[in-house]
Amino acid sequence: MVEAPAPGPSSGNLLIRTARTLISAGTERMLLEFGRAGWINKARQQPDKVRMVLDKVRTDGIMATWEGVQSKLDQPFPLGYCNVGRVVDAGGAGAAFAPGVRVVSNGPHADVVSVPRNLCAAIPDEVSDDQAAFTVLGAIALQGVRLAAPTLGECFAVTGLGLLGLLTVQILRANGCRVLGVDYDGRKLELARSWGAETVDLSRGEDPLRRAEQLTGGRGLDGVILTAATDSSEPVHQAASMCRKRGRIVLVGVTGLELSRADFYKKELSFQVSCSYGPGRYDPEYEDRGHDYPAGFVRWTAQRNFEAVLQLMAEARLEVAPLITHRYAFEKAGQAYDLLESGAEPYLGILLDFPEESIQPTARIVQRTWSLPGESGPALASPGVSFLGAGGYATRTLAPAFLQAKARLQTIASRGGVTAAHAARKFGFASASTDSQAVILDPQADAIVIATRHSSHALLTNLALSAGKHVFVEKPLAVTNEQLDSIGETYQRLADSGRVPVLMVGFNRRFAPQVQKMKSLLMGVTQPKTIVITINAGAIPAEHWTQDPSEGGRIIGEGCHFVDLLRFLAGSPIVSHSVTASPTSGVPADNVTFSLRFQDGSIGTVHYLSSGSKMYPKERVEVFAGGGILQLDNFRQLRGFGWPGFRSMSLWRQDKGQVNAVAAFMAAIRTGGSSPIPFAELLEVSAFALAVARDAGV
Repeated sequence: MVEAPAPGPSSGNLLIRTARTLISAGTERMLLEFGRAGWINKARQQPDKVRMVLDKVRTDGIMATWEGVQSKLDQPFPLGYCNVGRVVDAGGAGAAFAPGVRVVSNGPHADVVSVPRNLCAAIPDEVSDDQAAFTVLGAIALQGVRLAAPTLGECFAVTGLGLLGLLTVQILRANGCRVLGVDYDGRKLELARSWGAETVDLSRGEDPLRRAEQLTGGRGLDGVILTAATDSSEPVHQAASMCRKRGRIVLVGVTGLELSRADFYKKELSFQVSCSYGPGRYDPEYEDRGHDYPAGFVRWTAQRNFEAVLQLMAEARLEVAPLITHRYAFEKAGQAYDLLESGAEPYLGILLDFPEESIQPTARIVQRTWSLPGESGPALASPGVSFLGAGGYATRTLAPAFLQAKARLQTIASRGGVTAAHAARKFGFASASTDSQAVILDPQADAIVIATRHSSHALLTNLALSAGKHVFVEKPLAVTNEQLDSIGETYQRLADSGRVPVLMVGFNRRFAPQVQKMKSLLMGVTQPKTIVITINAGAIPAEHWTQDPSEGGRIIGEGCHFVDLLRFLAGSPIVSHSVTASPTSGVPADNVTFSLRFQDGSIGTVHYLSSGSKMYPKERVEVFAGGGILQLDNFRQLRGFGWPGFRSMSLWRQDKGQVNAVAAFMAAIRTGGSSPIPFAELLEVSAFALAVARDAGV
């Protein structure tokens, strides 16, 4: 249990004050067990992640990999996704979600949550808060039933009679099906029978296959829905044995998936895994941007499944009161999780009750800042630095770098507040917040670090500069030319007034020790240079946010690093560019080669590729100049060929210059000096990165 800043109102999201939540026993127990497992058990549970770690060790080294894994495992994960409450702010969602309306959502266990409107549904008056708390689990069960496509009179088995299984039994019965419930727990079997199901008590050695034959007159079941939670593949084998020819098996729970071809071949069985609450789940367009699927083409979305479950409850065709076994006040939630972990007594539905609202339902919740009790930051003699964004890069790389640079960490903000509160405790920020504007205007903050989504960088940079703050913005500076122009106008206005804050973009590679060595060696070269940078970027799914054109895509988001690195090594202004792109998997800028020509005649080429192996190093920089060659492999080994007085420079661990970049920024603030990267150069690099992305088809 932690105290964190309350999320603030945001467009497209409902801000909800919670009244009731339901602990999803199976999922949350699994998360608890994984979180408390040792390294070996974690590795056994996620062998695919182990392979990723080993690949990273080969390319980046042990220390960089260790830090990355530690940071990933340290990230907090809010539990829960069955939330009932009242709308405080509708985020422009319209009258259906006006302030005061009772809603169900997939918000976590927290007294205030912010949830995309397509993952919320209004609760009918006939449905109590206790009942509504089961809506999301009911939608998961309903989606599994929809995939099984039952028809009136068909026979189905439900294997595993936990909360999901018992809800599935009732939904199948509401569809006019005969149901066979399979479990070890006599109490759960009794509940299933009370809703009209036949049962198989595995604890008594009853045979599911024989009962299925008796129920169907020897034909076999029309389908099986698996809602069990087990590592064993036996439930799938058992389901295949119980089914008739061309029967349907749908996995809603978690089982082993060592499938036998023989089980499925002769009967031509179908097997499908159900995805959460229904279509739209995990789709950024549906969840984050609020774009609903037309009902004529996608009849049942996640939200419409919520509504269907609520309607079943309103019509008394889905009964959940018998499923409630325990209830705790929210402040005593730790006791609920002790029960979940220990299994000291039988449980099914565990409800958490939240205090009565201390404000009127129509009032707005004010975004607030949460302070660490009894703690303060370092002495005020050091510049105060506040963070906007508390994601992986901000907390794994930037916060430690600013601590090393003796910054006074003031406030860290994140949209939801949980990651900000965690980072505040871990790194010693004086406070955590969800209010970006308040963080920017805070007089205790001399500098603002912007580490949010790429599309927000320009706006936040303009706001921070206008507030008189020094700014360290994680690349890119902007994702459109209009945004870049606006920053130029803001900076020029400040310069005209005699106030020129330090503006720094996180182009850290030019500050890497081996790149600095390359630069010093190249200082004596007067003729044009030829630079080749190869980036084995790796494939990223098209739906990942970094591929989103509104966020700039990968060339603007990451490729800008290498435009800057070319500019730094060439030491001459860019005069032209050319681009060749090879689309991969529908992503226009995943495989791109671009070349830059510089004023002094130098040429730089970047091969940014996603189609290679992760076992190969990610980055290689080669410079051909003055009769010699410099070759930098993955910021660990620099070699010189034909270079008088220099042969190699190797590092124990990868160093891409982040610490040095932050140190240079802080030094400029302390001394009143100019930005470590001239503003004109920041604009030049950003403009050409935008041009490359445009010509690559982003």
